[in-house]
Amino acid sequence: MLSSSLRRVAIIGGSRIPFCRSNTLYSDLSNLDMLTAAIDGLADKFDLADVEIGEVGAGAVISHSKDWNLAREAVLATRLSPLTSAYTLQMACGTSLQAALQLGAKIACGQIDSAIAAGSDTTSDAPIVFGRKFAKRLIKLANAKSMGERLAALKGFNPKELAPVAPGSGEPRTKMAMGEYCELMAKEWGISRIDQDRLAYNSHKKAAAAYDQGFFDDLIVPCAGVSRDNHLRADTTQAKLATLKPAFDRKSGKGTLTAGNSTPLTDGASSVLLASEDWAKARGLPIQAYLTYGKTAAVDFVAGEGLLMAPTVAVARLLQDTGLSLQDFDYYEIHEAFAAQVLCTLRAWESDKYCRERLGLAKALGSIDPDKLNVKGSSLAFGHPFAATGGRIVATLAKLLEQKGSGRGLISVCTAGGMGVVAVLERP
Repeated sequence: MLSSSLRRVAIIGGSRIPFCRSNTLYSDLSNLDMLTAAIDGLADKFDLADVEIGEVGAGAVISHSKDWNLAREAVLATRLSPLTSAYTLQMACGTSLQAALQLGAKIACGQIDSAIAAGSDTTSDAPIVFGRKFAKRLIKLANAKSMGERLAALKGFNPKELAPVAPGSGEPRTKMAMGEYCELMAKEWGISRIDQDRLAYNSHKKAAAAYDQGFFDDLIVPCAGVSRDNHLRADTTQAKLATLKPAFDRKSGKGTLTAGNSTPLTDGASSVLLASEDWAKARGLPIQAYLTYGKTAAVDFVAGEGLLMAPTVAVARLLQDTGLSLQDFDYYEIHEAFAAQVLCTLRAWESDKYCRERLGLAKALGSIDPDKLNVKGSSLAFGHPFAATGGRIVATLAKLLEQKGSGRGLISVCTAGGMGVVAVLERP
């Protein structure tokens, strides 16, 4: 029988492997390898060997057809009990945060008592496939029962059909890359190159300081001999960032997005342990924070809205649902897909016109305290393995709230496809 009242969803803690730039230190690892390592990190950290977890929800954006059962196969490769059920999901860059929201809802209503939300991505092991024409020939060959049928399947073959089709990074409906969309957003909102570079510099600076302080010591588990994110540049400067050339708008002379203020292609995995209070108490596990609310939203980018503006909508709806104001948070974790995306989001919330006309509000949501934004660095410093980023952020914010002793934090993640996933974490 389900619980007659909603239960609080406790965040016990997280574990991730270091994030590495694509085709570097993890070039020989698969999503399964990395996801297994991240989940095993939780098993070691919280003594979960042979423990049956209520459910594991995990996914990857870049995956092979053989990985249709990725979450379950990862569980079977870990120290968790093989009786632990798992499912695979995908919501682009919001995958692991969405997994946490879905699993948290099951905990809240009493369907399960524990869960692991996780995500992994690698562009070093991206699937390379044949074009559709040659693929159909191979199917015909496989089904052929005679030499005549085999020859018929090969009739008209052209060697050009062997050219592989690499996975694309553009939106399927428009073929435009996310960076191209963000360039348009930066121009629409008047986001300067210097402001983008400053945000990127601060992200690296804060992340490096957090490493020096030992903040990540219990959040990161070594993998393949790697113990630290290899994209992080502790010695970067705004002057160095200013020397980089535009990465997406190379012709107009007005491009502002560069390799320095945009996230690189990244390999990595993360995981977060969620539970009911009773389950945590029974196992003697301290609770870092609670997952109290979440929201998703989408924008019509095909019709001209900014591709990465959906979090502005999701946050506005979340605030209406909860009765909170934008200023009622001690920490803001806004995923830095691009520095420009973060700055566009902040500017939109400060705009009376946008908040009235697009968000349906009486006035602007207002500004946030910049000292509360991404206080331990974010994706521009660590990198962005698409499906793993949400889990990294949840674990970071939960630990921040634990260290503070009380408070509230807001998570905002933009995704491909014009969607946004946002959440609230609290520690009473």
